[in-house]
Amino acid sequence: MVYKVIGLMSGSSLDGLDICYTFLEETRGQWKFDIQEAETIPYNKEWTNELERASQLDVSDFLKLHTRYGRYTGEQVNKFIQKHGIDHKVHFIASHGHTAFHEPKNATTCQIGDGAAIAAVTGLPVISDLRSLDVALGGQGAPIVPIGDRLLFGSFDYWLNIGGIANVTVRNGDNLMAFDVCAANQVLNELAAREGKDMDFEGLMAKEGKVLADVLFQLNAQDYYKKPAPKSLSNEMAKELVFPSLLETEHSTNDLLRTAVEHIAHQIADAVKNYPHGKEEASMLVTGGGALNNFLVEQLREELKPYKVHPVVPYEQVVKFKEALVMALIGTLRWREETNVLSSVTGASRDSVGGALWMGHSYSGE
Repeated sequence: MVYKVIGLMSGSSLDGLDICYTFLEETRGQWKFDIQEAETIPYNKEWTNELERASQLDVSDFLKLHTRYGRYTGEQVNKFIQKHGIDHKVHFIASHGHTAFHEPKNATTCQIGDGAAIAAVTGLPVISDLRSLDVALGGQGAPIVPIGDRLLFGSFDYWLNIGGIANVTVRNGDNLMAFDVCAANQVLNELAAREGKDMDFEGLMAKEGKVLADVLFQLNAQDYYKKPAPKSLSNEMAKELVFPSLLETEHSTNDLLRTAVEHIAHQIADAVKNYPHGKEEASMLVTGGGALNNFLVEQLREELKPYKVHPVVPYEQVVKFKEALVMALIGTLRWREETNVLSSVTGASRDSVGGALWMGHSYSGE
């Protein structure tokens, strides 16, 4: 059967809502995908500010934002469906939401974007709240993308996503292991904003800078990097690791960007060193917005040479929308009541079938 699914993702870089309409098909245990349409709906300043400060709201305002963001998401999906002429061609929606609170040590995580609101606005079935069951089972609730790495991109040895936070999946015997590595695009974007830019396009500003050895030492000395996997970072935790060292200085923006790039590439290479592939050569799939940062990829390539790992950047649609694509897959597995979160990755007591299902239409089919 071919599942026609819309996957939704909002990441820590806060660049917008990713919408991916894809066909997913399973044949004798092998999955394949075909992205039909995909786009990013940029957040305006109001939404960026609201999502950024969501964790600081009181309970009443937080819940209202949860509902309002769900309705906003549903409205954007409706516009997407109309724009691309896919009315009556979507089986269901799988929505990650936007992580507003993440404390697995207290068995709590929350991705805002009420699934019930999305279902009510679109009239379609919606699968949301994809991380909570894993966290309830003692897991980190992150990363959850590795199930997609295994089923859709299984030919690689490492899978790296460079979003607001960089995370990596590695082979660990017959299982997969994954963890958040370090803050990434959210740092680079914040530094670029000092110069009135949304991002450091292709890493051109960083390329003009020089590495600040003392700042780089402070960045790499953080205790988080010494912790074994599984481990994960909330947006706030990621910022705390790097922003004091980077932002509370008088150094030039270009030098800070260059140093941040060096830090990111070093931490990713360190993750590979800690989980060697045991082969003559290995490959790493690199996706997320950071894969379009040519200078960052160049530095990463150099850092990985001693470990004989070759970064591979796929075609742009996969680079930009892999996470939304995998949310569509996770939702499809939930629809089929099959494992969609791996305990070997998150540290939970068992694999799980995560996600709440909201039926957007009545039982009469209306």
